[in-house]
Amino acid sequence: MLVTSLITLGIASMSAFLSLNLKEDIVKVSMGCLALLSLFITLVLAPWILKLSLVAVPLYFDKFKKIL
Repeated sequence: MLVTSLITLGIASMSAFLSLNLKEDIVKVSMGCLALLSLFITLVLAPWILKLSLVAVPLYFDKFKKIL
């Protein structure tokens, strides 16, 4: 399951990079859609500890900003 998650994360990273650097609109949109789909699949297949850390980190920094 971790290998599948890493593969989809790699695909999402590559397609997001390409969508930011390409000039043609159709290819840009298709790479953006592929990046979003791959990120969604990665989040579905990710282990629980990774999902919890993705939720906990922004909440922690939000509480830290309120203290300061």
